[in-house]
Amino acid sequence: MNEYEPSVAHKRVVLTQGIRDAVLSRPERTRWILPGSMWLRIPALLLLTALTIGFTAGTIAIPLNGYHDHGDINVTLAWLLGVAQALPLIFAPVRPVLAWRISATGFVIGAVAFHGKYFWPWPVTAWLAFMLILFFVAAGSERQTTAGVGAVTVLVVLAPASLYAMPGWFGLILTGLVVVALTFGDAVGGRSAAERSLREQEELRKQDLAKQAVLEERARIARELHDVVAHHMSVIAMQAEAAPYKIPDLPDAALQTFVVVRDAARDALTETRRVVGLLRSDDEGAERAPQPGLDRVEDLLAGARRSGLAVGLVIVGVPREVSAGVDLSAYRIVQESLSNAARYAPGSRVQVEIRYDGDLLKVTVVDDGARTTPDESHGGGHGLVGMHERVAMLGGSLDAGSLDGAGWRVAAELPYGDPAA
Repeated sequence: MNEYEPSVAHKRVVLTQGIRDAVLSRPERTRWILPGSMWLRIPALLLLTALTIGFTAGTIAIPLNGYHDHGDINVTLAWLLGVAQALPLIFAPVRPVLAWRISATGFVIGAVAFHGKYFWPWPVTAWLAFMLILFFVAAGSERQTTAGVGAVTVLVVLAPASLYAMPGWFGLILTGLVVVALTFGDAVGGRSAAERSLREQEELRKQDLAKQAVLEERARIARELHDVVAHHMSVIAMQAEAAPYKIPDLPDAALQTFVVVRDAARDALTETRRVVGLLRSDDEGAERAPQPGLDRVEDLLAGARRSGLAVGLVIVGVPREVSAGVDLSAYRIVQESLSNAARYAPGSRVQVEIRYDGDLLKVTVVDDGARTTPDESHGGGHGLVGMHERVAMLGGSLDAGSLDGAGWRVAAELPYGDPAA
C-alpha cells in the first residue's frame, strides 16, 4: 500500500466523524452555491420556490388520492409528512444539513406510516425533493460530512425500507441514485470552491503586485532623489573645504566649524550612497547623468511626437525656481503621462500645460483618445502608482481619470517647496 494512501482504520474514523457531523453537529450556514449574479440568482430562486411548492403539494396530494378513507388522521399525516419531506428544499442551498435532517426524518416516519400501501413508501415528488436536498448537502458541505449524510441515508432511511416496505432490488436502485446525487453535488461544490479559491488568489496577487509596484516606485524615487541630494551635499563639502582658502585670517572657531560641516557632509554623502546602493538591482549601476527637470520637457515632447502623438505645450505664468524634488517629479509626471498616451491612446492629440500659480505648480496632461488600435503587447504598467507616490511625497494632489467623451486626463498640483532645499 502506498504510504500516502489512507488506511482502512483512518477511513473508518473519517466516516464515523462524518456521521457524527451529519447527525449531531450544529448545522452551519454554507456558501451560496446558486448563481452569484443578481440576474441569474432571481430566476434560480424562483425556480427553487416553484419546485418546492410543486414537490410539497404533490407529496401531500399523492397519499390522499391513494386513501379510500379520507379521515382527519390521514389528512393530517399527509400534510405533516408532505411538509417534512419536501418543504425543507426551500432553504437547502444555505442550510443543507438541517434540510436533510428534517426531510430524512419525514422519510423514516413515512416508511412506517405507509408500509404496505404502495410499491414504495414515499411519493415520487418527495423523493425528487430529497435528491435535490442531497445535491445541496454535497455541494455545500465538507466531503466528510457528505460521506456521513450518505451513510445515514442508506443505513437509516433506505435499508429498513428495503427490508419492510419495498423490494430489496428497488432499494439498491434508490441507493445508486443517492450516490449519484451526492457525487454530482460534490463535483459541483468542488468546482465552485476551486473557482472561489482562484478568485481569492487572483485578488491577493493583484494586491501583492500593487504593493510591489509601490515599493519599486518608492525605490526608484529614492534613487533619483539620491542623485539630487548627492549633488547638493557635494557642493556643501566643497564649499566648506574651500572656505579657508577664499577667506583669509579666519578665526580658529570658524575654521573648526567649516571642518565639522565638511566632515558631516562627507559622512552624510557616504551613508546616503551606501543606503541607496541597496535599492539598486544587481545589474543597475549608479546613474551618471544629472536628474532631469522641467527645462528638458521639450525633449520629452519631441520623443512623443516621434512615437506618433500630436503634442502641444502651454506654459502659463512666469516660470520660477522650484525645489529639485518638485522639478524632477513634474518632469516624471509629464514623462509617464506621455508614455501612457503612446501605449493606450496611439495617434491621439495630447495637450501638456504647466501652470505657475501663486503657491502651486500645476501640471496637466490631456489626450483625446486613441486613433489607432492600442498595442496591448506592452502590458499594463504602474505609472499612476508612481505619480501618486511622488505627489504624496511632496504634499501635493493628483487627479487622474477618463474624460466623459474620450481620452484621459492627469492633473497634478505640487507645492513649490524651498528651492534651496
